[in-house]
Amino acid sequence: LKGNIEMSRRKIQISILTLIILILAFSNLSAQWEIDLEFGPVFNGYNDVQIPNETGTRFSLTDDLSVDPDFFFRTRVSFIIDGMHVISGFAAPLRLDAEGSVGKEILFEGTTFPANTELRGFYRFDSYRLTYRYNFIREPDLTIGLGFTAKVRDAEIRIESEDQIASKTNTGFVPLINFRIDWLFAERFGLLFAGDALAAPQGRAEDVILALKYHIDENLALKSGYRILEGGADVDDAYTFALLHYISFGLILSF
Repeated sequence: LKGNIEMSRRKIQISILTLIILILAFSNLSAQWEIDLEFGPVFNGYNDVQIPNETGTRFSLTDDLSVDPDFFFRTRVSFIIDGMHVISGFAAPLRLDAEGSVGKEILFEGTTFPANTELRGFYRFDSYRLTYRYNFIREPDLTIGLGFTAKVRDAEIRIESEDQIASKTNTGFVPLINFRIDWLFAERFGLLFAGDALAAPQGRAEDVILALKYHIDENLALKSGYRILEGGADVDDAYTFALLHYISFGLILSF
């Protein structure tokens, strides 16, 4: 586990260094910075867990336990070169707490929790991403871009009772396809559809937003909309799939 965490930290460091090198390499071109801040409430749709996949008990953090909505915060910093090439770094921490009792025995990560035991659950899913996107359509009222994202996830699921605790952590790399459609349909109003997504036999990930934008001026826009985060993995050591709903508010600052 320590080796996997150390490897993932090195990947994050390499990604940050790559971002700095790319920015310095293109810094003499016509470029601008963009800071995208996003916040609001997040609600759990489903969150199914079975760890280990073959021998553990499958249960739901949302159906078997109770998960309260929480507050989320995300930030993305982008470097836009000649309006066509976009290099961005992104961070999105996430914490959700659950509690309740389950009317069956739960075997989780080698620990057995008896039926009807009062349990506390903890779900953490921190996401760090480095993205390159090429805007192949760039008009005054419409921008469409496509690219790729290198994502590092740092996740944990933990179950606690009064006298026992079991935790499963996972830190790993996930490649994703990035897309963005930005349509200015009125003088100050725009529609944003953007995200990262990819599916594979062992799992999938989708993180997509649809938002209305209001441009205060050429350097500042407000946004509000709905974001969906869904996905998980079905592998030997774990089965975990979750669906999260976000009510998103934010601002985009360009300079």
